[in-house]
Amino acid sequence: MNDWRRIRKGVSLALMLALPALTGCLWHTRRVPKAVMPVNVLTATPQQLVQIINQQYDAVNSMFAAVTFTATQGGSLKGSEKTIAPFSGYIWIQKPESLRVIGYVPVVHTQAFDMASDGKTFKLWIPPKNEAVEGTNAVGEESSNSFENMRPYMFFDSLLIPKIGPDDLLTVTGDSNTVVDPKTKKLEIEPEYLLTVESRQGDSSLLLVHRVIHFSRLNLRPSEEDVYDQNGQIQTQALYGPLQTYGTELFPGTITLRWPLQQQQILITLEKLKVNLPVTSDTFTVTIPKGANVRVLH
Repeated sequence: MNDWRRIRKGVSLALMLALPALTGCLWHTRRVPKAVMPVNVLTATPQQLVQIINQQYDAVNSMFAAVTFTATQGGSLKGSEKTIAPFSGYIWIQKPESLRVIGYVPVVHTQAFDMASDGKTFKLWIPPKNEAVEGTNAVGEESSNSFENMRPYMFFDSLLIPKIGPDDLLTVTGDSNTVVDPKTKKLEIEPEYLLTVESRQGDSSLLLVHRVIHFSRLNLRPSEEDVYDQNGQIQTQALYGPLQTYGTELFPGTITLRWPLQQQQILITLEKLKVNLPVTSDTFTVTIPKGANVRVLH
């Protein structure tokens, strides 16, 4: 046994002594693009990140936006991808959960759809098909039609990130992405914070992840929100583009909504934005005409 130990020590020592002489033969060095770290990287405590989200939420009671929608269906799971021509529309939201979205057919600018929700139920009117859809905001039974599993709250919670409550369990971690600057074409490192919002399942020790909010450490503003379902899968992803000025408001110029499970994506480009305008109750009401074919989703 002692002889075996002496042999192992001898082999280890020989390799250590020989390594410097072998590196020139066994190692190969090649140049790779060097990523640059930003000069000004901001720091924040978990409490400050929570405060940023809650202050943004509290500052907005209602919102009106004139937008352009660009929808994409399909992807690698389906083997094909189809992008629908951009079309214009309007979005209204009012806390706590009221939402209205209207879209128009490209070129002819007739109404393509009109959808309203009070946070519990919704109505969707599709004039070109003379068809209407009614249902609850929560998906009770999964449909084979992936579009029918997309509900209004997925839009609302992405446009106005929900407030973080005192009973939410939080975890903050650091991460970074390497991206190509569109102007300089150079690699840049984008450091970020990830704020994970969780809750405990009953009395068990199991934690359920509800959402992960990504903060850019260049400006401490949300750059992405990942919303998870009950099975721990990402249900909705919202990616926030560069900030733009709309009057006195700073807001992302684009919001990309992705539904990975359904292979659906909608790019929302904000043309106009106004907050805290007075709204009436009929702002969030859709009238379905008589004779329309009405389907009910559960």
